[in-house]
Amino acid sequence: MADVVVGVQWGDEGKGKLVDRLAPNYDFVVRFQGGHNAGHTIVAKGKTHALHLIPSGVLYPQCQNVIGNGVVVALDALVQEMQPFGDLKGRLFVSDRAHLILPHHPMQDVHTESTQSAIGTTKKGIGPAYQDKVGRVGLRVGDLREPKLLKDKLAHNLSAHANTPDLPTLNALEDYLNTYAPLILPYTTDTTALLWEALDHGQKILLEGAQGSMLDVDFGTYPFVTSSTTIAAGACSGSGLSVKDIDKIIGVAKAYCTRVGLGPFPTEDLGQVGAYLREKGHEYGTTTNRARRCGYFDAAAVRYACRLNGCSEVALMKLDVLDGLKEILVGVGYENASPSLEEAKPIYKRFKGWKNSAGVSDFNALPKEAQEYILALQELIGVKISAVSTSPQRENMVLLP
Repeated sequence: MADVVVGVQWGDEGKGKLVDRLAPNYDFVVRFQGGHNAGHTIVAKGKTHALHLIPSGVLYPQCQNVIGNGVVVALDALVQEMQPFGDLKGRLFVSDRAHLILPHHPMQDVHTESTQSAIGTTKKGIGPAYQDKVGRVGLRVGDLREPKLLKDKLAHNLSAHANTPDLPTLNALEDYLNTYAPLILPYTTDTTALLWEALDHGQKILLEGAQGSMLDVDFGTYPFVTSSTTIAAGACSGSGLSVKDIDKIIGVAKAYCTRVGLGPFPTEDLGQVGAYLREKGHEYGTTTNRARRCGYFDAAAVRYACRLNGCSEVALMKLDVLDGLKEILVGVGYENASPSLEEAKPIYKRFKGWKNSAGVSDFNALPKEAQEYILALQELIGVKISAVSTSPQRENMVLLP
């Protein structure tokens, strides 16, 4: 069977640490959507690893890592990310159905973000690449195998972007792809068939989401969303597995909340608490180093996201960042609620703060107030909290029975 890990806030929940901790129990770790706009940070043996496209199982030699068909791939970014890991043959597989981010896609992204249509993207070309995919003019990784057809498809793509300023020439795009194709093609395969075969042989698969449910293109705070399906349903369409193959769905949430980019964020704190969380939690983007907007846990949003995903359990991350606050607020509902949350005003419940949760790995050793907070969140979101992270280190995780 396959299990799924998804974010149930606005991304940056700590999915990388959770997947890294779970990975030894799986044969395959699969990234199923997004691109190198996402970032998963893992701290292991005192070393920090920032991953963008490569799945978080890469730190374990026994894990095979798959970039699924639902991902959009920037070849230069992927090659650069692969370099620190040496030879990944037999451990990294890239779907031949995954779409390519071409050099003009980031240019389009930058142009859009300079207009009134800006939503605060990472300007990596993710949205334009997905637009080409849906518009049926995109190129896929597997096209790199067929140079003649590739040239025709490039020409077709360029004609669709004829009005794009400073559009690269056909020769320039061919040179770009010819540079990276020999480096990527050895890792390219039909990853869906690979995963089907793995399941047929009783192997275990972990599907790793990027971003968060509140950024889902259908169910998030539209139009301030990402361009892919970030919820558990996207794990099937982005990998080729069926819904019958899915067992557990593990939601990941921070013990507070953050958001990057523009868009509604009902529980955002623009004062001292928000600044405290940002600095103590090192809330700066893995991909862009942008300061994240910070605020209190939004139980209403997480409850919605858990229902949307069908979460069987939730991992609560970065509890230790709340250490030292005298009072902690939790959003339990809204006034003026709407699907976009544009005018939503949070209704808060107040909790007494605590100290000294950092590094604790036993629930009973946590401060009493922290225990009460965890149990209250569990009741508010309606899903069991199965694990609580108390530091960036791999081993500092409280497991709840």
